[in-house]
Amino acid sequence: ALSGGSGQTSLSPCQFLRRQQVLQLYRKILRAIREVPAEQDRRYLKDWAREEFRRNKDATEEDAIRMMITQGNMQLQELQRTLKLAKS
Repeated sequence: ALSGGSGQTSLSPCQFLRRQQVLQLYRKILRAIREVPAEQDRRYLKDWAREEFRRNKDATEEDAIRMMITQGNMQLQELQRTLKLAKS
């Protein structure tokens, strides 16, 4: 049987788009984390990101997902800004 069998075959176009957005956000966050100089910080941030995304992976509420994507993007920008400052 499939994992949990939560009907993952039937994603609506809207859900599919959200999923793409989420995956894209996740990749961007991981890419930003790679720029973090200290390995300990990198590891911590990677675990944090993985945990955040895993914890919310079963969310189905449109508005909640939109909000999480927005929040994730804000955290990503914050991280990028911090990295830019560290480099200058």
